[in-house]
Amino acid sequence: MKLLKKIAGSPITRWVFLAIALVGLVWAVAKNWHSLLEALAVLPAWIAAVSILLAIVYVFFTLWSWKIILADLGSSLSWNASVQLFGVSQIGKYIPGGVWNIVAAAEIGRNHRIPARRSVTAMTVAVLISLLSGTGIGAVTVLGTSVTIQVPTWAIIVLLIILVALLTPPVLNRLIGFGFKLLKRPAPEHRMTFKGLGLATLLAIIAWGVAGVQVWLLAVGFGMSPSVSGLLLAVGAYALAWVVGFLAVFMPAGTGVREGILSLFFTGVLSSGGVLAVVLVSRIAMTVADLVFAGTGALLLRGHRNNKAHQ
Repeated sequence: MKLLKKIAGSPITRWVFLAIALVGLVWAVAKNWHSLLEALAVLPAWIAAVSILLAIVYVFFTLWSWKIILADLGSSLSWNASVQLFGVSQIGKYIPGGVWNIVAAAEIGRNHRIPARRSVTAMTVAVLISLLSGTGIGAVTVLGTSVTIQVPTWAIIVLLIILVALLTPPVLNRLIGFGFKLLKRPAPEHRMTFKGLGLATLLAIIAWGVAGVQVWLLAVGFGMSPSVSGLLLAVGAYALAWVVGFLAVFMPAGTGVREGILSLFFTGVLSSGGVLAVVLVSRIAMTVADLVFAGTGALLLRGHRNNKAHQ
């Protein structure tokens, strides 16, 4: 056990995982590069630019939600420090396994004197909120559209009730405590409050809305008729696609899985070529947004370490 801890804490180990994450990130871009160029040839430039901007806004709201959770757990950070932790940790999503961004956040959090268990709890709760709220939005979309997924109405209603219950402090705090008990670790000193959890969930829902607007705008750019129903479909489709992609832990950042779910929702309103173009451009835009925050976070983190070295 001591050997494992020594290896995990080694700077060499951190650089190895960073290299793996960067390779996964570059692979996600390179894999779709030629198809992306073909799609952009027919997509208005302003829509491509706005889609990247919306992706950045989406990541910002997920960062904000996580920041609220961390503050509720006892570590209130400045925006500078928040971008350092969250931005750099996000490249961990591109390593298969689905947990490396949580590990990275805990490691970087040590630079700001945040207990590892608090960092892990905050990032885990942020991911859980995204999963639960995304599932809820996706379930409502399935219930309200003609998408070809045969799910009984009563099952969706029961699922929504369960999701709401899970997103309440009494239930969520017990789940957190149970998780740490299984790991034989002391639970975090602070518990989630209704105010903190409610605000974090609201910000996560706004993030889903922003991501949905991005997908809808791209779909319109590739031939879908603009409508409110189409916008609602896009919001729910992206949320559900993200959830399924996250649960497919063997794929870096859900690559391929999310595309398949989005195709399922949009097949009836877009041509097959249009569906492919939407998912490709959306994927690249989201990857660019991750790169923007990772790069900004890395620069801020480097400045933070340089300042500490000169003190």
